[in-house]
Amino acid sequence: MRKLSKIGAILLLASCSVGPDYERPMFWSNQKLVDSLGVDYYTNYPVSVFWYRDFKDKTLNRLIEEALQSSPNVKIALAKLRQARYSLNINEVQYLPMIDATGEYNYAYAPKYEELGDKTSYFRLGLDASWELDIWGGGRRKTESSQALYRAAANNLTDVLLSLTAEVANNYILLRTTQEKIRISKQNLYLQKEILNTVKNKFDAGLADDTALNQAKYAVQTTQSLLPDLEYQEESYKNAIAILLGKLPGDIEELNNVSNNVVSRIFLFNIKQLKQFPIDVIRNRPDVKMAENMLISKNADIGQAVANMFPNVNITATLGWQTHLFRNLGSSENAAYGYTPAVNLPFLHWGQLVNQVKLSKSTKEEYLYLYQNTLLEAIQEIRNSIVGVDKSYNKVQALNESAKNMQKVFDDMKIKYKEGLIEFSDFLSTEQNLLEAQNNLVTAKGAVYQNIISFYKSIGGGY
Repeated sequence: MRKLSKIGAILLLASCSVGPDYERPMFWSNQKLVDSLGVDYYTNYPVSVFWYRDFKDKTLNRLIEEALQSSPNVKIALAKLRQARYSLNINEVQYLPMIDATGEYNYAYAPKYEELGDKTSYFRLGLDASWELDIWGGGRRKTESSQALYRAAANNLTDVLLSLTAEVANNYILLRTTQEKIRISKQNLYLQKEILNTVKNKFDAGLADDTALNQAKYAVQTTQSLLPDLEYQEESYKNAIAILLGKLPGDIEELNNVSNNVVSRIFLFNIKQLKQFPIDVIRNRPDVKMAENMLISKNADIGQAVANMFPNVNITATLGWQTHLFRNLGSSENAAYGYTPAVNLPFLHWGQLVNQVKLSKSTKEEYLYLYQNTLLEAIQEIRNSIVGVDKSYNKVQALNESAKNMQKVFDDMKIKYKEGLIEFSDFLSTEQNLLEAQNNLVTAKGAVYQNIISFYKSIGGGY
């Protein structure tokens, strides 16, 4: 019974882990988050990782899929994940018995002097074992920390995938928005050149003065001046997409195809759907989970630091053969073995171990607030994106009607000018207002897409 009691005591000691166990901090209840965001608490609307397919753009779908496969950023995150896995594998076995196979041969020669032998040989073959007992759980806390870091690396990979998807989509929308502005500018430039020819004909016939002619030239030149900046932006967005895909600038020919531009189409999106996501997506966002796993790691480091203040027990052992003749290796007569239990008790470290515990606790406190701040940023992004989609969608509706009305005004003014019922300056002002209305509408349409992208990114993109 005494032996069983001793064994039970040893097992009990070996199973304990000093230091605090992790508990997720609840800064705000789910109901508080629901009230802050104004969403439906009881919904369980699924969020798909393929949310971008709702844009109905095959080119965008292919670009994102290629980016997720080929981007250097993804490969960097994968390399970090592998490193965390290897580190975890190392730490998981650090407190298990270690066995090394050893072989040794020693030869020495000395000159004959006072009856000393001139040659000696010594052979040794066997196994050496060592084991540091993880009595206080310092090893288990270290493994716990490594597991959290591994999960954080996995969260980082997911965050890279999410950010990459959003970046490709956002740059694609910016590209298509710019290309649509170029199309509108060229269309208006063609119209303005027609107007200029009309004014020239009237000027030659003595029906228009120098002012009208110069105004018509000014309109053409002003619109022409818009194109270089727009074409520069177009090239910049193309290059940005190529880099995100791990390609050289200019390698994606399909970006030059401007037919069926997604921004020029009417995108019908269910705004109510934005408020129908599970509230848990906030804490499950990759960056939030990564921040929490870093907090878990720092919490485990406290236990490891505390364990270093207690005695540790090491057991070393050896088993093998020792002989002066090689042929005698393996014989029972030359067998040798031994073991050495050792206890090491920290005695005088000048406060080093105590300060290490304090340092670990302070570090955990820092990461606690980092986790809180990450949660706050996530909540802010979700709130902003919901409002952004709502307001930009309403803006598109208003600007769409505005552009239609401006087109009607322009058509009427064009007829009146040809009939000589209005001054050219009035007609020119109307044409410039039409160009502005069309550009404002395109910009607003692009903003809707961008806000939708921001929304899906803010709720974790289905990951």
